[in-house]
Amino acid sequence: MIAKIGKGANLHGVILYNFQKVEKEDGQIISLNNMPESLNGKYSVGYLSKCFDPYLSANRKTEKTIRHISLNPDPKDTLSNVDYIKIANDYMDEMGYKNQPYVVFKHTDIERVHLHIVTTCVQADGKKIPDYNDHKRSMDVCRNLENKYGLIPATEKQHTGNDKIFSPVEYKKGDIKSQISAVIRFIPNYYHYQTLGTYNALLSLFNISAEEVKGEIHGQSKSGLVYFALDENGDKASNPFKASLFGKQAGLQSLHDHFEVSKTAMKVTPAKSILKNTCSSVLHLTKNEVDFKNQLVEHGINVVVRKNKEGRIYGVTFIDHENRTVWNGSQLGKELSANVFNEYWKEGFVHSHEDSEFHNLELNQNTETADSDHVLHHLFDFIDGGVLENLTESFIEGIGSLIPSSHGDDYEEMAFENRMKKKKKIKRKKI
Repeated sequence: MIAKIGKGANLHGVILYNFQKVEKEDGQIISLNNMPESLNGKYSVGYLSKCFDPYLSANRKTEKTIRHISLNPDPKDTLSNVDYIKIANDYMDEMGYKNQPYVVFKHTDIERVHLHIVTTCVQADGKKIPDYNDHKRSMDVCRNLENKYGLIPATEKQHTGNDKIFSPVEYKKGDIKSQISAVIRFIPNYYHYQTLGTYNALLSLFNISAEEVKGEIHGQSKSGLVYFALDENGDKASNPFKASLFGKQAGLQSLHDHFEVSKTAMKVTPAKSILKNTCSSVLHLTKNEVDFKNQLVEHGINVVVRKNKEGRIYGVTFIDHENRTVWNGSQLGKELSANVFNEYWKEGFVHSHEDSEFHNLELNQNTETADSDHVLHHLFDFIDGGVLENLTESFIEGIGSLIPSSHGDDYEEMAFENRMKKKKKIKRKKI
């Protein structure tokens, strides 16, 4: 079983996200903890949000107050609703959330049934539940639950310590050709991408760009590929290098061959639905582009956003390092297309609570019966702007994979905590 822990401040967004699944009959509420049940057994976004008010009002200094956790058993595990509830409660107990309010949603929108749990890390006294090293603790809890409930163990590769480092090109250091070669000669061995655009999105993490050039030689049309080094602003910082300088595998024909292989591989991979659900969940947990990117970085996912001169988004590409695939948002679904992000991030768009009362859902608990008896990810370091600084080969190959190709969904724990605002500190002292 794989657990993902998402951290944010948008309670309304994550509850609404889960309610939408239920409304589409792709999920159901199966359990509430330390929250009053409604008289008629029906619930709304507003009702559940208010159940968290006493805790959020008592908050002293925590910025990321909301936890959106997903528990992902193996698709081959046969579990009833009662089993899911027991697993969810045991997990929350072990993680220190026994006395916290939380709601458990069961999702069935993809082939693998999984749980989403919405809660807060703020306790009744306003103090934050300690979350230091909670990724490691979460993994240990999952292993214990696998043994307790006879679940199929999640497989995670081990770090070997003999990893090849893929570093971004630094044009000021010189020997740009060798720096570019060290990346593009190996990238096709690890990633699937279907277009020159997605290939360039991946290369941009390493400060590299590729362009197709066309011309005529002796009356015949010819085309080829050239590579450039990029500066910190994404602008060209070198003369073009012909693909032939880096070997046959860096050329246009090899690239097109790779596109075809990728199309076949990406058509059948379960990584697509996993990535789609992860990105959709994070979008509803965050409120702006920066938070969205930072959250996904903690899942081993980079986001490359392309904008025109007016600042309008015309393309969004997702680079899933765990599953080694690169996707345009439109490939994942309409809800992750450029138009959606333009609307969602426009003037800090947030869903209004006034609309939430129209979402009424029932709590379904016993529809089934139980069977008889650093600052960022430790494996790589991203600098501002989504540039990949130290991506190890072992991470590309799935080291410590929290989004494995077979199962797992939504959130890996974020390894950082936002800074506290100085002004708020001063106001509290005055009070």
